[in-house]
Amino acid sequence: MTDNDPDHSEMDAIRDALADATGGDAGPADTSDGEKEGTFLVTHADDGSAVLRDIASGQVHTLSSNPGVAEGNAVEGVVAPDPPMNVSWQLVEVHERREITIERSEEPPTQQSLDIAADQAVGDLTRRDRAGTGELHVITVPEDQTDQAVDDVLADEDTSRTRAARLGVRRVEVRSAPGVVVVRYMP
Repeated sequence: MTDNDPDHSEMDAIRDALADATGGDAGPADTSDGEKEGTFLVTHADDGSAVLRDIASGQVHTLSSNPGVAEGNAVEGVVAPDPPMNVSWQLVEVHERREITIERSEEPPTQQSLDIAADQAVGDLTRRDRAGTGELHVITVPEDQTDQAVDDVLADEDTSRTRAARLGVRRVEVRSAPGVVVVRYMP
């Protein structure tokens, strides 16, 4: 941010880049009355119920009971509406369930990430596939706002977990160096 930037447009550009990292439009919500198979992010869970969000459509499914899921889990499975009114849902089949952790790493970004950042403007985001499974997001930020940008990424757990669930990974690690934030989606 500069003195000539009273409206904070650089931070807006950074936030826009972070928002773009979610993968864009999730597509239309499923409006069918029947069972639905997919990958769901658990956005809320307590002893009596849970709330799942389909990561492809964004549709929210409130479960009438909690089958043992916890907030922050990704669940690949099948949900079905509760008869007779079809207002709440049940998780009727689980193919896989995984916890998605988000952490700040004390490790610096890799040389590859630093090279990517050196070739892009402040506010730009570059996505790269990781060797094996996962993805890297390299974001260039103003040097004096690096810590704030890292805090923003860590605070937006929903976006990070949704992206991790789409990629089929279990861990989100955030690394940084002055002017560079790297979000690593890893198995």
